[in-house]
Amino acid sequence: MKRYVISSLLVIMLTMTVGISAYAFENHAYHFGFKRSQNGQLPSIDQEGFKNIIDKNGAIFLGDTGKKVLYLTFDNGYENGLTEQILNTLKDKKVPAAFFVTGHYVKSQPELLKRMAAEGHIIGNHSWSHPDMTQISNAQLKEELDKVKAEVAQVTGKQQMIYLRPPRGIFSERTLAVTREMGYTNVFWSLAYKDWDVNAQKGARYAYDKVMSQLHPGAVMLLHSISKDNANALGSIIDGARKQGYEFIALDQLQQPK
Repeated sequence: MKRYVISSLLVIMLTMTVGISAYAFENHAYHFGFKRSQNGQLPSIDQEGFKNIIDKNGAIFLGDTGKKVLYLTFDNGYENGLTEQILNTLKDKKVPAAFFVTGHYVKSQPELLKRMAAEGHIIGNHSWSHPDMTQISNAQLKEELDKVKAEVAQVTGKQQMIYLRPPRGIFSERTLAVTREMGYTNVFWSLAYKDWDVNAQKGARYAYDKVMSQLHPGAVMLLHSISKDNANALGSIIDGARKQGYEFIALDQLQQPK
């Protein structure tokens, strides 16, 4: 009997260990990164160690690389007095964009949210409190996203919210799977630069050069709306891309690379 009890305890302990190990593997945190586009070459995530789980969970990194199309997205963690200028430029240039908003932004900027929706832009989920999603439970993750969706719907009347950008680009296989089950497509990016530091802005020309040097077919462009450089360069970026034959289209029209 004693040998049976000990054996049973070992089986239980082994099962628990395997379960914990499997959870740890599924919740391994990745920081999204990519090999940048240079001289028109396509960017890549082949060497980053997470391409398989990005593909497995239907996350977006890149659009159809066979077409000269661009998908413009902004992260809106908070308002820095520049989103109105950005919206004015988008309206003038007739360019669609996606704005990923946090709870702070939703609560503090209802009029800008209404304008985004009224002018046909996509409003995406950037979480309520901008946490590292790999460090919170599934229930907490759901609460973070549900609060943003509900508040945006209340402000704009738009019930649908299907795009998610993980805060700081931190994710795991678990967070991708859970949010996909909730109906979200995780949206990463294939064109970006260090634009979020409001104390290290370097001028519109710098922003223009950084973006234009990375243009490539199917680019999912990440810009931060708090950047003065971005706001001032946006019109020139749009004009410059169009001169190269690019078209700006909405995330809803994105097709994965073939």
